[in-house]
Amino acid sequence: MNERISFAELPPKMVEAVLAVESYVNNCGFDTRLLELLRYRISQLNGCAYCLDRHYKEGIHAGETAMRLYSLPVWEETPFYTERERAALRWADAVTLLANNAIGDDLIDEMLRHFSKAELSSLTLVVAQMNTWNRIAKPFAWVPGAFQAG
Repeated sequence: MNERISFAELPPKMVEAVLAVESYVNNCGFDTRLLELLRYRISQLNGCAYCLDRHYKEGIHAGETAMRLYSLPVWEETPFYTERERAALRWADAVTLLANNAIGDDLIDEMLRHFSKAELSSLTLVVAQMNTWNRIAKPFAWVPGAFQAG
């Protein structure tokens, strides 16, 4: 598949805005490994090949294990993730697949057992930001494979 619109061809003000949010997400206090788990999981849900390639490599570079990354499609059935990570993954699934999930008080209560209100707010932006990248990279057919982490 040929790239339809490359990153370099995006409007500069748009890139500036998306990168400003990315900077907040990267510096809002979450461990890089958690961020990469979430980015990889969200990219799986959205079927974004470029982002899967990128965040697999970023995750490994951050110290994540291949097993935990390739087990994310079945994260609920494995013992590889902490309770906090499981809550974050549950939130990422629910917010990414918003039309299929009722986000009720029970889910919020579960999340608040693991995250403060400020953390949950930031976690929601982490999920939204990755969904934004997926929604740019996938339709414009960004080509996976060449990204180098680090």
